[in-house]
Amino acid sequence: MAHPQAWVQVAAVSRDQTRNTMTLFPSLMSDKLIKTYGIKAGAELIRANRGRQRLEAVTSSYRALEGGRSTFVVLNETHHWVRGNNGDKMYETIDGNATKKDARYLAITNAYLPGEDSVAERMREAWEKIREGRAVDVGFLYDSIEAHPKTPLTPEALRIVLPKIRGDAIWLKVETIIQSVMDTTIAPSRSRRMWLNQIVAEEDALYGPAEWDVLRDETKTLQPGDEITLGFDGGKTDDATCLVALRVSDMCAFPLGVWEKPDGSKGDGWIVPREAVDSAVHDAFRNFKVLGFFADVALWESYISEWSATYGEGLAVKSPLGKDSIGWDMRSSLKTSTLAHERLMRSVFDKKLAHDGDLTLRRHALNARRATNNYGISFRKESPDSPRKVDAYAALMLAHEALYEFRARGKRQKARTGRGYFL
Repeated sequence: MAHPQAWVQVAAVSRDQTRNTMTLFPSLMSDKLIKTYGIKAGAELIRANRGRQRLEAVTSSYRALEGGRSTFVVLNETHHWVRGNNGDKMYETIDGNATKKDARYLAITNAYLPGEDSVAERMREAWEKIREGRAVDVGFLYDSIEAHPKTPLTPEALRIVLPKIRGDAIWLKVETIIQSVMDTTIAPSRSRRMWLNQIVAEEDALYGPAEWDVLRDETKTLQPGDEITLGFDGGKTDDATCLVALRVSDMCAFPLGVWEKPDGSKGDGWIVPREAVDSAVHDAFRNFKVLGFFADVALWESYISEWSATYGEGLAVKSPLGKDSIGWDMRSSLKTSTLAHERLMRSVFDKKLAHDGDLTLRRHALNARRATNNYGISFRKESPDSPRKVDAYAALMLAHEALYEFRARGKRQKARTGRGYFL
């Protein structure tokens, strides 16, 4: 049924993305269509019926989109909609506008890169929660044709699979795509995401969603009095600061605090709120029984010394890489840090580790890249200047190593009763 005030928007986070879609419309409109509805076509705005109906491209900020009375919105290439370009805010604004108008929207995308926390990734996770019965079905429709995970990237297999994956997009030429896939300068992971619609991580990623998400148990909660070990990785401005707890009884990870630089103008001049971090550490010792606490000393030496002076005597295990009970200087021993990381990897791959499904910890873990050295496999950021953080994963490694040290050499401290005996 025709809407008397149809307002259709094609939304994207860049002008080039909307242009890809908008340039198709002139070739789809016949002379009869243009005459019947009085269409006035422009590069970014198409009007009909004397302006009462319109189709437009929008790439403005989410604040400018607030309150728009659109009747239908196309969210274009949502795997590019991330926090860094305010794509998440645009999505929330469009959803709010559609809800107020009782309208609909459609997101179209290529396969997303796991760990970027894009809108495409969030939508996939929401659909999976509905499918598994962990979320209410709100009328969410998800349609994706994906190749089998074990599809080989060979010309013979691709000639069979590609026509099925492309569907009615017959303008995609199979032989041309095969040439691209066979090009050794193109990463196989990108070819799988681009042409086979497979959700796969980069080749040098430590984990993909399959390895990390299988460890999730959202029924687990951290209770006051639980025995835990703590891991801490601190930053100052750009890097995140993270405090992660690992419960001794079931090796389940719980982030107790993550402080990250906000995106956009809010991040200008931002520094880590050190008082809030300090309070979170004291709260952890107040609410739980902390058996071990390893903290990377970089940029936080004075605080770590104070924490050690206050709580060090009560810990069941001491740090092997520092001047006190807590400090763990990752810069002092590449071998020790690498072996600690390999122990964490084994716990992940052997499914001995668990987590409560925290999305920030998930994002940081999936952002971690493989870094091989003479002692084994360590981890790193994608690049030194990459905005994809790994600090929560680093804190998890330190908490895991504290638990390992406790199980290998630690001794529980006897609780002081305050009573004395005299003979």
